[in-house]
Amino acid sequence: MIAGVLADLLGAGTVDALFPNGISRYAIGGLLVGLGTVLIYLGTGITAGASTFLESTLSYVSGRSRFTQYRPSRDWRVVFTLGIIGGAAVYALIYQGDPWSIAGSAWTTEVSPWRLFLGGILVGIGTRVGKGCTSGHGICGVGSVSRTSLVGVATFLVVAIVTANAVSALGVGL
Repeated sequence: MIAGVLADLLGAGTVDALFPNGISRYAIGGLLVGLGTVLIYLGTGITAGASTFLESTLSYVSGRSRFTQYRPSRDWRVVFTLGIIGGAAVYALIYQGDPWSIAGSAWTTEVSPWRLFLGGILVGIGTRVGKGCTSGHGICGVGSVSRTSLVGVATFLVVAIVTANAVSALGVGL
C-alpha cells in the first residue's frame, strides 16, 4: 500500500530505484523508533534525543555543570545509549556477516579514517550549534511540532542535499 502511494507520487520505477530491498523494513523501523520515543516520553516525560543521552554519559567522568545536570536520570540514559550501540551491532551481525573476518566484515568501510574523524568532529559541532541531533529534532521535535525542530530539520535537509550535490559535482570519492 505504501509502495503504491509512493509510486503514484514519484512515478513508476522510482520507488524500486530508491528502495531496492522494498520499504517494509524502513516502515517497520520507523514505527519501532516512534513507539520507543513515545514509551520513553510517557515513562519519563523526557524527549529522547540521542545527543542528550550521550552527553549525560559524560556526567560519569566530568564535574562540569553542563554534564552534572543529568546525574539524577543518567543510569537509564546509559542503558538507552548502550541499546543504540548494541542494536547496531546486532543488526550488523545478523545482516552483514561475521564481524571478526576482515574480508566482507560488518565493521569495515571504504571511507578513509581521516574523513570519518573529520565527519565526526563536524557532526559534533553541528549537534552543539543546532542544540540537538538530527534524531532528536527529526523524531521528537517534529513529532511535537516544535518550531525550532521544524526549522532545524528543514535546514539539515537543505544543507545535506546541497552538500551531496556539491561533492558529487566535484567528483570527490571515498
